[in-house]
Amino acid sequence: MNNCKPRVRFAPSPTGALHVGNARTALFNWLFARQQGGVFVLRIEDTDQVRTTLVYEQNLLADLAWLGIDWDEGPGKEGDFGPYHQTERLDIYKSYLDKLLAMGKVYPCYCSEEELEAERAALAAKKMMPRYMGKCRNLTGAEQRGLEAAGKKPTYRFQVDAGPIEFRDMIRGIMKFDGCAIGDFIIVRSNGLPAYNFAVVIDDHLMDITHVIRGEDHLSNTACQILLDRALGFSSPIFAHHSLILGKDRTKLSKRHGAVSVREFRARGFLPEALLNYLSLMGNSFGECREVCDLTEIIKTFTVAGTGKSAAVFDEAKLYWLNGIYLKKYPPAELQALLMPFIREAGYEGDHVASHSLSAIIDAVRGNLRTLAEIKDYLPIFDDEKFSWSPEAGTLLARAESLPAVRYFYDCLMDSACPEENFYEWAIEKTQRLTALKGRALFLPIRCAVTGHTQGPELDKLTAVLGKPAVLKRLEQALHRKFSDYT
Repeated sequence: MNNCKPRVRFAPSPTGALHVGNARTALFNWLFARQQGGVFVLRIEDTDQVRTTLVYEQNLLADLAWLGIDWDEGPGKEGDFGPYHQTERLDIYKSYLDKLLAMGKVYPCYCSEEELEAERAALAAKKMMPRYMGKCRNLTGAEQRGLEAAGKKPTYRFQVDAGPIEFRDMIRGIMKFDGCAIGDFIIVRSNGLPAYNFAVVIDDHLMDITHVIRGEDHLSNTACQILLDRALGFSSPIFAHHSLILGKDRTKLSKRHGAVSVREFRARGFLPEALLNYLSLMGNSFGECREVCDLTEIIKTFTVAGTGKSAAVFDEAKLYWLNGIYLKKYPPAELQALLMPFIREAGYEGDHVASHSLSAIIDAVRGNLRTLAEIKDYLPIFDDEKFSWSPEAGTLLARAESLPAVRYFYDCLMDSACPEENFYEWAIEKTQRLTALKGRALFLPIRCAVTGHTQGPELDKLTAVLGKPAVLKRLEQALHRKFSDYT
């Protein structure tokens, strides 16, 4: 390493959507680089030609940009260490393969996948660590030529000698592995493309990467990479392996737990700053029991060691809570602009919903929004053509004890003394006096009748937007509606 500044990298494979676990790794690297005045490199590991697509890569770049994770070198920001796509570096990998072959550190392997699977099964049956036992390590040149003449294309394996492999991890301290437990591993596949452990070692060295911050599932890879560094005479970077994200059942976060990709959370109306805040918080601490921090504070307080050894559990309820807090901070005009795509998805255009001002509707419901997408749940309240009663609201209104609150509130609104403005406060106070009802017994039937739901924004705000005539119409419909079909 010949660079004084820390240089870190995020090196995703564009074989699918950006998982929140990978986004968290990118974030940790980015935070470290920004805090230390270093360089954040984005490198695309695209040698899996079967699953890699341009669309996945474009989406990956867009999702990182949406999160606010920018890179100093990489696609669109070419630097002195490029190219930044592995498929553009194949000649480089070939030169290092030739070097290792000349050194006797690598040999061709002709074993079929069936043979390898049988070997793994045999070792597992003996309760031994599955690994390659070196069947092709000592083939003669004549034997190799014979196998190739028979049409077999070799992979290339790195020869692992017995002995300890030890390194200090920034998070986990001293880590130790034994060469005997690793076995000779593949560095180049039979199609000529480099395996992960081989390409990453060369790329990290040639790109002057000083620190590798990644998930704990890469710990065994680190042992292999250190062996390659030794063989090639490279200095290994400093490693840090953070915990993985688990679902609430303490298993690896996957689709069975719900949304798992950045793109999915974006489509569901989460804000980038809220998701970034949450990913920073998982397994970490901002100090003084703070959970809501802006990006400047997060960069200032971030520590690699603080990311923790223990698994971080993804709590979607916590993310909803954080997102709601960020939504409340937005100025009205900015919030409306963010909401518009979701409002259009719900079938509305322009600045009005039915006859009501969209800005007034947003102001009434914003305190209850946890995501941008939830605006779609509230818009039908203000649209007579789409208004309906939910099953829960209909069931409650079917009960005889719910009718007095609705009837008396309607009669109070019809009272000639009821004002046109602040009519809700006047009528609800009089209804309470006349019926002696209070709490849920008073407010819930009225809410169900007027909004069609058992919960939601404050009634005084909703009714102010709807206006007195619309509220009376809803109450009258509820009083004449037979809700027996809800029971």
